[in-house]
Amino acid sequence: MNSNVYILQPAFIMVLGSILLPLVSKKFRSIGFLIFPALSLVSVILLPQGIFGISNELFLCNVDKLSRIFGAIFAFIVLAGAVYAYHITDIVEMSMALLYGGSALGVTFAGDFFTLFIFWELMAVSSTYLVLAGNFRDSSKAGLRYFFVHLFGGSCLLAGILMHLSETGNYQISGILNANSVSSWLMLAGVALNAAIPPLSAWLSDAYPKASITGAVFLSALTTKAAVYVLIRCFAGWEILFYAGVIMTLYGVVYAILENDIRGVLAYHIISQVGFMVAGVGIGTELSLNGSTAHAFSHILYKALLFMAAGAVIYSTGSNKLTNLGGLISSLKTVFILYMVGAFSISGVPLFNGFISKSIIIHAAGVAHKEIGMLLLDLASIGTFLSLGLKLPFFIWFSNESSVNKKMIPVNMLIGMGLLSALCLMFGIMPSLLYRYLPFNAEYHPYTMSHITETLQLLVFAFVGFWLFRTKLAGESKISLDTDWFYRKPKRYVRKICVDSINYLFTIAEEIVLRIAIQMSAFARNPYAFVRGESVKKTGAKIVENFNPDKERQEVAYILGSVLLVFLAFLFIWLLIN
Repeated sequence: MNSNVYILQPAFIMVLGSILLPLVSKKFRSIGFLIFPALSLVSVILLPQGIFGISNELFLCNVDKLSRIFGAIFAFIVLAGAVYAYHITDIVEMSMALLYGGSALGVTFAGDFFTLFIFWELMAVSSTYLVLAGNFRDSSKAGLRYFFVHLFGGSCLLAGILMHLSETGNYQISGILNANSVSSWLMLAGVALNAAIPPLSAWLSDAYPKASITGAVFLSALTTKAAVYVLIRCFAGWEILFYAGVIMTLYGVVYAILENDIRGVLAYHIISQVGFMVAGVGIGTELSLNGSTAHAFSHILYKALLFMAAGAVIYSTGSNKLTNLGGLISSLKTVFILYMVGAFSISGVPLFNGFISKSIIIHAAGVAHKEIGMLLLDLASIGTFLSLGLKLPFFIWFSNESSVNKKMIPVNMLIGMGLLSALCLMFGIMPSLLYRYLPFNAEYHPYTMSHITETLQLLVFAFVGFWLFRTKLAGESKISLDTDWFYRKPKRYVRKICVDSINYLFTIAEEIVLRIAIQMSAFARNPYAFVRGESVKKTGAKIVENFNPDKERQEVAYILGSVLLVFLAFLFIWLLIN
């Protein structure tokens, strides 16, 4: 361990940027928004390898091949997102995006569990604002649900960390966690929630479509992939993750086919694509872990690109529903071309970066003699091309001409998309540019004749299926309830217990206090009249007219209800531990 070098933690640069940016002149804020992630990226590249800390227990910066490749793509995607969001003026959104990116870097380079947890929670808080900043119906409600779900996940993670420390006395993240320990399973639950492993995945498809146009780009890239990094670091070889990952790939595809919201389709495909990475972690071989790392890298690029394109469509048309769109090819041709680069990438088309990363995991499953899982992963790939390579572009840019008004897209949005499109093609054509930086020594060659032939056959099969059923694939303009049913359905009962009951108590207390205040005021104004009972009614009416406690009472009630929910969550964890 090398002490006194912890200030090199790249996370600190972006966190500092989030604090300083509001102090910068409005003219230069967008430039500052670019500078801080750029400096973080340079820091990631120049960091010396090793573990750097401030004591024998706190290791703020752990630099190896795994953390460096994740750190590099996290810093870069915040930079690309800043280019895409160059036109925005919401300084809080800019600051929260930097804090969010810095927190993801902090998780990546954390060398001890305490540091990891601090940045983990900062990541949850900062990303919540990007959901709340959405100018869509129910953005605020989705943001609150998002926050409380992640609060529960963070509680599980913290409980697991505390139990781990009591068992081992070791703060350092030093290897694969013991599968026979309750603490490890609690930590896995917290990480699995951020990785959107069903049934802990509904928060993603609920919140991401409601986020701001630019905020969704950062959301798509950071939270789930930071969780994948932790899974690779601490849970590699846990076989349950292979089965969970395979289920994720199909789960996300099925829901995406049913979805009508553009970003809802993309959100469900985050779950599906992260499933490939989780499956690779579950296999646990050096080849599969390289595949999970490579696919996380590729996914960040093409998924951010897809969210950028979807955001451009929403920005231009004001609509996010497939059933309200169509015929945009003449007005948004450039966006269509850039979108298709991302669509071909996520579908694993040869010459695009998804082809050179996803196939590593599928091949690793075959090498590990998991043939059924391998076939199911191929099936999920077909569904991906069906919905993102065919369904979305057909109903957005072709199909029937829509009547929505279109407005000009800022040039910086197109530049951001063009940058990511170029990288998707570059890594797809020259996979060695990525493979040389993967954490493990395991060779893989994607461009074999058999692999290319098999991929093209699957894509043709998906196209035929789409064309036969294309009229039924637009989805319906309604909510597809996921596992969020379990906290949406009992909402009114929780509200009655935690909010309305407290609200009622406040009402009674205020009425009593108000009556006393009326009596005291009347007495102070005219004791003689008060004794005779003449001025009480008049004084009371005046006080009641000027006193409106409804807003204050409701806010206090919500706060107390929230505190009660948090207390119950911690109580549940404590009971589970004991």
